[in-house]
Amino acid sequence: MRFKRNPWFWVAAVLSLFFDHLTKFWVVQNFELTVPPETQPLWPGVFHFTYVVNTGAAFSLFSNGGAIWLRWLSLGVSAGLIVLAWFGPRINRWEQAGYGLILGGALGNGIDRFVSGHVVDFLDFRLIRFPVFNLADVFINAGIICLLIATFWSPPGSKSQDDRDSVSEEV
Repeated sequence: MRFKRNPWFWVAAVLSLFFDHLTKFWVVQNFELTVPPETQPLWPGVFHFTYVVNTGAAFSLFSNGGAIWLRWLSLGVSAGLIVLAWFGPRINRWEQAGYGLILGGALGNGIDRFVSGHVVDFLDFRLIRFPVFNLADVFINAGIICLLIATFWSPPGSKSQDDRDSVSEEV
């Protein structure tokens, strides 16, 4: 079965999509979309839940009607990652988790864009005046970090590609 080839990919993708949509559903059910946005401080002046919608990309780029292409980009990235996990080679756990987290985040925001035309954002770090974002954004960035770890760190006991190449040249 193809799910056994890269199991951490599928686990990371499903869990990240589930938690992204669960938290967005909670925000929509418990906050009003108002101007100025409704906010609930968890740590006043540092971290708040603030309900906003974003029709654009990260940091509301392209939010003036020019972000229709984002839904197709999310769909394309998602399809590419599914094809990689389903038909591609077996990859290490860091790569599986990284690609799975990116898939879950891309699907989470992509589904929102297709269904409602916008993404629900609510994580508001005010201490550093960072734009409001959501868990899908967190999962995408965590996935990138996992891929960086996979690139620069190999687990103890495993040989790097350079080591394998030099052994094959000696033989």
